[in-house]
Amino acid sequence: MPTASTDVYSLRFWLLCLSSFLFSASFNMIIPELPNFLTSLGGAEYKGYIVGLFTITAGLSRPFSGKLTDTIGRMPVIYFGVAVCVLCSLLYPLLTTVTAFLLLRLVHGFSTGFTPTGESAYIADIVPLEKRGAAIGVFGLAGSLGLAAGPAIGGEFSRYFTLDALFYASSGMALLAVLVLLNQKETLVNPQKFRLGLLRIKKDEIFEPRVWPPFVVMLLTLFCYGAVLTVTPDFSQHLGIPNKGLFFTFYTVSSIGIRFLAGRASDRFGRVPVLRISTFMMALGMLVLGFADSKMMFLGAAVLYGIGTGMNSPTLYAWTIDLSHANRRGRAMATVYIALEAGIGLGAFLSASVYDKRVEAIPYVFWSAAALCFVAFLFVLVGRFPKREEAV
Repeated sequence: MPTASTDVYSLRFWLLCLSSFLFSASFNMIIPELPNFLTSLGGAEYKGYIVGLFTITAGLSRPFSGKLTDTIGRMPVIYFGVAVCVLCSLLYPLLTTVTAFLLLRLVHGFSTGFTPTGESAYIADIVPLEKRGAAIGVFGLAGSLGLAAGPAIGGEFSRYFTLDALFYASSGMALLAVLVLLNQKETLVNPQKFRLGLLRIKKDEIFEPRVWPPFVVMLLTLFCYGAVLTVTPDFSQHLGIPNKGLFFTFYTVSSIGIRFLAGRASDRFGRVPVLRISTFMMALGMLVLGFADSKMMFLGAAVLYGIGTGMNSPTLYAWTIDLSHANRRGRAMATVYIALEAGIGLGAFLSASVYDKRVEAIPYVFWSAAALCFVAFLFVLVGRFPKREEAV
């Protein structure tokens, strides 16, 4: 069982938020330049694998990270994920073949399979129920800011420095993510020592059935993020926008303020009512993006999508914690993160297949993503789910 705390916005809370921002930005800041980097290695046809392979190992590692989070502790899992991220970013400049690149993307995915799982369980340990939505909204904002600001930072950085320097900066940012956590105390009471037997995963340790509703919504809505990561850099160039990460800048700014409101609203009115609005807004954003034929319309779609995701993410994580047992929080979060990775991975693979370097196919990529978000909207609109007080 984890320790409990009523001191929500403490120093350790803000340090964990800072670490989440740095970690998320570190691996996402290289995304805008990876398509050209892969092309320089002779692998232009594998652009869809850039995000897809990353998410495969992230998803496959979730059952392990979830179990280890609930057994050896939150902090060791966080440290391991960051260490992988630091090392992988240092290795990119040494690559000379497409095969080596694809293998490194697989390994790099382990970082996000571990660190966010440990961080989410840690936050759940120190946040009381009545402030859960608002606090997770703040914490989620930090990670999402990193995810969204990373490409914008990387896109701007690459205009003035070499690609190798970008990889080293990515590694340095990941290193900072772990340095700010060095004095954090473990929140899991009586953690076990690591042993190889803990890596044996049973069937009931892969999927936490209590959190199936947020799992479904996460899977459907994160498809569009994989599509956005894969297609918007080329779409930006097609529309004459020099900074391939600008979409993420507008997406980030629009998601900031709404996260605070959404978190408090979900605490007051419930998770499902907020998710009805968020999934509809995400569907609308993807629909507009598919019709975009100008810079203004392109960035307007980013704003709509940012508002939707700013409401969606913290509410889903809070709902997951609501529905999970305290001693299985790591596994519960890992289950929902599996949906996240699967959604992003499928979005990346399928959007790359539909796009296939054909500008005229881009609208169909985003309209498909809009359709899945609308299915999520219908799911939370008509579905019957456990009430929060019945599940805690």
